[in-house]
Amino acid sequence: MMKMKDKALGAHGANPEKLYKALNLAMPDKILDFSTNASVVAWNNDLSKFDWFNLARNYPDHECIELRNLIAHREGVRPENILFVNGSNEAFYIIASYLANKRVAILQPAYSEYERALKAYNAECVDIYNLNELESLAKLEAVFFSNPCNPTGNYIEPEELLNLIRLNKDVLFVIDEAYIDFLLHGERMCYNVSNLDNIIVLRSLTKFYHLSGLRIGYILSSENIINKLKARQPIWSVNAAAQALTLEFLRDRDFELRSIEFYRRETPRFINALKDLGYCVKDTRANFFIIDLSKSNIRDEDFIVHMLKRGVVVRHTRNFKSLDGNFVRAATRLESENNIFIDAAREFMRNDL
Repeated sequence: MMKMKDKALGAHGANPEKLYKALNLAMPDKILDFSTNASVVAWNNDLSKFDWFNLARNYPDHECIELRNLIAHREGVRPENILFVNGSNEAFYIIASYLANKRVAILQPAYSEYERALKAYNAECVDIYNLNELESLAKLEAVFFSNPCNPTGNYIEPEELLNLIRLNKDVLFVIDEAYIDFLLHGERMCYNVSNLDNIIVLRSLTKFYHLSGLRIGYILSSENIINKLKARQPIWSVNAAAQALTLEFLRDRDFELRSIEFYRRETPRFINALKDLGYCVKDTRANFFIIDLSKSNIRDEDFIVHMLKRGVVVRHTRNFKSLDGNFVRAATRLESENNIFIDAAREFMRNDL
């Protein structure tokens, strides 16, 4: 039996080539990557209208004025409450520099880059597993978490979250909403950032809008905090192509509505099919979910290797605290592709019995 080496598997999804190489497996001609949570809904826009050469040779708008005005209108905030960034990861490091040498809680399980960024600036990281633990932590400056949670898909309702923010006025809430556009049901939080001076909200635009390679996102916060974060950001951080394409995506409300409708229909169908096979799939509010393999006495290595041999890539959870490899994560893809996953999972369950 081959042994999976956690370090070789990597800390993130979307690395199928490295995964096959790490496990010394032949890579099929066609693979389906369920380890990445990016959208699979097709975008039908005509990109021929863009003058790519001029976009490449001219400096981008370092203020991202058009984008900030558009987002300000949508969110009901002022442009001064918005900072565009080179993807969420840049935001983590900018915020970490703002919290250098501070004591910061991370709500686990969590995306590993939070801790990596904070430790790069000598922050003291404290793991918590429920936001109610904040009240018992002394000298705490901030808390990092995702909502919906990556990797579980859990979601903290707006009313509950707002109460926690108001009860812990001395704690800065850094809320990563990378997957909020995929929210399957429920209300989204409306942040009155002008009146709340202890929140920083991060929004990724790469997952929902096919922009992972261009890197773009934004931060919502009070004008005071935005100015302090902006002072830490390199000029021209968000390139011209990313700005131009993001404007096109954000103006395409048909794509947004089609995407939401697709995930709200297909994700429950996909999950229910796996449950019918006997898998313990945890409830989710996002476009991805985790399967508790321990409930069926399944080793993650056995399941992962079986799926890889059939061209299906899932995400291990060995580097997520409290999950520890007892789960795998998968994202919803197209119906026909999800059916391939279901067939492979059915075959594994039959062979494992």
